[in-house]
Amino acid sequence: MERNFTEQELVRREKAEKLKELGLDPFGHRYDREDYAKDIKEKYQDVEHDAFENMDDTAKVAGRIMFIRKMGKASFFTIQDKTGSIQIYISINDIGEEAYTLFKSADIGDIVGVYGKVMKTKTGEVTIKCLEYTHLVKALRPLPEKFHGLTDKEERYRRRYVDLMMSEESRKVAFLRPRIIRCIQKYMDGVGFTEVETPVLTTLLTGASARPFITHHNTQDMDMYLRIALELPLKRLLVGGMEAVYEIGRVFRNEGMDPKHNPEFTLMEAYLAYSDLEGMMDLTEGMFTTIAKEVCGKMIYNFDGNEINLEGPWKRISMTDAIKEQTGIDFKSITDLDECLKLSEEHHIELEEHEKAYGHIINKFFEKYVEETLIQPTFLYGHPLEISPLTKKNLEDPRFVDRFELFMGGKEFANAYTELNDPIDQLERFEAQIAERDLGNEEANDIDMDFVEALEYGMPPAGGIGYGIDRLMMLFTEQESIRDVLLFPTMKEKNKEL
Repeated sequence: MERNFTEQELVRREKAEKLKELGLDPFGHRYDREDYAKDIKEKYQDVEHDAFENMDDTAKVAGRIMFIRKMGKASFFTIQDKTGSIQIYISINDIGEEAYTLFKSADIGDIVGVYGKVMKTKTGEVTIKCLEYTHLVKALRPLPEKFHGLTDKEERYRRRYVDLMMSEESRKVAFLRPRIIRCIQKYMDGVGFTEVETPVLTTLLTGASARPFITHHNTQDMDMYLRIALELPLKRLLVGGMEAVYEIGRVFRNEGMDPKHNPEFTLMEAYLAYSDLEGMMDLTEGMFTTIAKEVCGKMIYNFDGNEINLEGPWKRISMTDAIKEQTGIDFKSITDLDECLKLSEEHHIELEEHEKAYGHIINKFFEKYVEETLIQPTFLYGHPLEISPLTKKNLEDPRFVDRFELFMGGKEFANAYTELNDPIDQLERFEAQIAERDLGNEEANDIDMDFVEALEYGMPPAGGIGYGIDRLMMLFTEQESIRDVLLFPTMKEKNKEL
């Protein structure tokens, strides 16, 4: 493919050819690095300048050149590794004319190795005095201008590799995410859970209300779905006797993209035998506060323009009570559907045909009047039966189920249940979902008869919960967009509009 190179790109390619003429591979080989920038700076930051005269400490580092100040026979440059950056002092008197000439041909963006003596400049900056300079990789493209980096957000997400080079904040988020994942795993393992893996490909649409991505299995000659949830396979494991299981994995929902949603995202689901809704609340509050203390070291976070305080105990309120607080309407005392429909009309709430039911109306009122008001951590429980097809009915009022959602900053962070383990009731719920599909609900679940059969063997009473890990990351890294916590978010094609 024919390409048009910029003048800078042409110059860099010429330099790569000259390296070959010198017998050097422009794209390098193994380099046995021994030290990292952050460790060196932390070790020597409190050592006085004059003390280095009596020291002979050395370091061997490697990284990308991010700054060069060439000054004749001596120069300064900065290299950046995964831990940060460190300044290098390089002189023709220390490394010889041949090596110094090689350095002078270097460009910002090149990757090099440096062995030298640790020192400190008169201004107090920990620096490595280069004694051996090794060219490793020639960068054929120039980096963005230092102080602005990639200013176009779309380009930041498309070219995350450049964003990570230029943005300290992006690197911080990228390294913090796996630390939070490890903390979650350690916490869950510590309270008796076992991490498992379940299939990504499935033949049924179950576990959540969502439109799927469809793929095709050539050997079996059948269409399959990319999973939209983790729920039913994990609950089968409860039937099998594993009792406390969780999975952190990718799920796929064929929906739109916005600052809070990506078509593929990371979901965590956990199921605990002999537990219930209260147990899931305790588990959740414990997990979030553990991450806050052990990974981030603070309890207050800025999320979506709100100051969120994770100090417990967290508020617990029913959906109907929350609606009553905002509107004065007590849906718990209303039994007549016509009255609900009339209230919907009076409050200008539009309903699809399949939403003209008691539970859907309550949910519409919640979404309009309550959801955005739940700023501090709040467990909202007592959801209507119609919007919770896999959940155990409430013993006191079977119009509702034992379910909660965790809200912060007006956004959902978790969804939990006292799990339905009655196979007869479960089959009836599945059948009701098919009826909804016939009325136009494209997100209704399929009937999973194998799961019903599993329940017939007996699943212990259990609590279950699902967490949106990416939104959790947005909270703990204080980012406004889900794309800032995903290394490679889904992007529209450059020549197409969403």
